[in-house]
Amino acid sequence: MDRPALDAAALRAALIGPTGWRAVDVVTETGSTNADLLARSAQGEDIDGAVLLAEHQTAGRGRHGRHWSAPQRSQLALSVGVAADTVPTAGWGWLTLATGVAVADAIAEVSGIEVGLKWPNDVMAGDGKLAGILAEVAAPQQRIVVGLGLNVTMTAQEAPDPAAVSLAMLGSAVIDRTVWAGAVLRHLADRIAAWRAAGGADAALVSDYRRHSCTLGAQVRADIPGGHQVIGVAEAIDDTGRLVINTGDTTVTVSAGDVTRLRRNG
Repeated sequence: MDRPALDAAALRAALIGPTGWRAVDVVTETGSTNADLLARSAQGEDIDGAVLLAEHQTAGRGRHGRHWSAPQRSQLALSVGVAADTVPTAGWGWLTLATGVAVADAIAEVSGIEVGLKWPNDVMAGDGKLAGILAEVAAPQQRIVVGLGLNVTMTAQEAPDPAAVSLAMLGSAVIDRTVWAGAVLRHLADRIAAWRAAGGADAALVSDYRRHSCTLGAQVRADIPGGHQVIGVAEAIDDTGRLVINTGDTTVTVSAGDVTRLRRNG
């Protein structure tokens, strides 16, 4: 399968300035683009508006320290730096959700493929995981690093997880990662601007998240830190981006955990 390199010059020309991104860098290989941006922030660089893409990410990280890797140039692996000092910390949780909406809208625009958002950080195509998102805070500068791994040309044989799918596997006619990077970053810039202006979730983000969500309204099990489980119907996302689950006896608000959709009879 043809897997061309990212066109860094084209991405800079399209994204720097008009969309709000200040710098776009592409590296051949790195362990984790998130870790790299966090390190740059720790060294005193203002990473707001910085975009870092990798042709090959060897130690990509997911939630709870999970590792993820994919063959070279088979995935869109990127991280961005976002200044969060003008947004109350209560609204920070919505940035991950806004990123998911941006990815879903970019996928619909470029390929017409409809995807779902599994709270809090997965982009799903049916039961297959198409993309994962990880947000980490660079303290004390109040910068948030948002990382994304979107499977583009990865095959079923190459997938490190049997539940993973890629755009190519879903039949997308567009597999040029430069096109995908441009679309995702344009949509993400718009969502970040609205998030900042609203100091968290604006009405459009809440509505669009509900539209894309494959968690809300479903019977779910949330495995939360400490070995606890919450089972019930995912009713809502609260003002801070937490998931509200109705157990039948009460409502429980979940700020972190692994959520599994359950069959109604199970």
